[in-house]
Amino acid sequence: MKYLLSITVCLSLVTSGYSQKTTWYKGNLHTHSYWSDGDEFPEMIMDWYKSHGYNFIALSDHNILAVGEKWVKITHSKMYEDGFQSYLNKFGKDWVTYQSDSGRIQVKLKTYNEYKPLFEDPKFLIIRSEEITGRFENKPIHMNVTNVESLISPQDGISVSDIIQRNIDEVLRQRKETGVPMFPHINHPNFFYGVSAQDIINVHGERFFEVYNGHPLVNNYGDSLHPGTEQMWDMINLAYLKKGQPLMYGLATDDSHNYHQFGSTFSNAGRGWVMVNTEALTPAELIKALEAGDFYSSTGVELSELKIDKKTISIKVKAEPGVEYKVHFIGAKNKDDKAYELKVVNGIDGSFTISSDLLYVRAKVTSSKLKTNPFHDGEYEAAWTQPVKH
Repeated sequence: MKYLLSITVCLSLVTSGYSQKTTWYKGNLHTHSYWSDGDEFPEMIMDWYKSHGYNFIALSDHNILAVGEKWVKITHSKMYEDGFQSYLNKFGKDWVTYQSDSGRIQVKLKTYNEYKPLFEDPKFLIIRSEEITGRFENKPIHMNVTNVESLISPQDGISVSDIIQRNIDEVLRQRKETGVPMFPHINHPNFFYGVSAQDIINVHGERFFEVYNGHPLVNNYGDSLHPGTEQMWDMINLAYLKKGQPLMYGLATDDSHNYHQFGSTFSNAGRGWVMVNTEALTPAELIKALEAGDFYSSTGVELSELKIDKKTISIKVKAEPGVEYKVHFIGAKNKDDKAYELKVVNGIDGSFTISSDLLYVRAKVTSSKLKTNPFHDGEYEAAWTQPVKH
């Protein structure tokens, strides 16, 4: 199987803003396989992420969990037949169950419980997930649930917001009934512009959405009629704070589907991830840290320091030779109806103290380095910290 190399981020960053007992872990929370509409076997996907320095991965196929018996027919093309042969060569005939029918190769997919022990170790974790996939009229509504215990069917409703709320409620109900930590997050709201900022503002109980998604059809940057996801993020948080709701956090994900073809027309691995600071590499500890905002999202920029102390945000970038960086501090004052840039620092060090007249502040680091295999031509590497309120 051929893969483009991703940017490798160190497994542990030295920071002064967190306990010495904690470690930074790199992970992707949105990935697809042959269990739904991805074009690769789960084991090959796990092997790629593990070998490229990731610490955790969530396979989040559409409206299905990797349980029970499922067979796939390999597409009759040299590319996919070679992909099957690579899978067979790597894992062997004792592992791979397959047969040939009328010239087509059929393969029995391994379940989550089968492939999980093959890869997990103290530095690599696989999290059971699902992409709850529905729609309202012609609008797609997709939401991931991380660390799900049992399948959650997409809910019906009378509007986009109503369906999102019903899905959130189902996730939180399962969390309460099972005692297992799990959380929903809203995927790629600008995918066919199905979910607006107002749709998300109308719901409660949601803490996460994708500020960056690596799929080529998700319109992260919006258009002349629709705000980009980063602008939506600020719109949502301004509304949430005025309603007394907790801040919304922004995730970067791959949403990878394509593992044999590469470029801006394909959805590939290695485009967006989260760096989570926590004491242990377990689903419970990762979710605890994510819900506390102890993470940043990245498309390539790596931080060597992220410190929040007495309302002061301090950032230091782990610089690459020949690359220029800017640290942007973004937020809003109490009476503002929109967020704006509060301060820009040219270089790798930036800090900002949140005064009492500010509702919240977040930071974005931009770089002069073009992304490797971007979803959008001309895309530069970046990173986002989570918003902090006064």
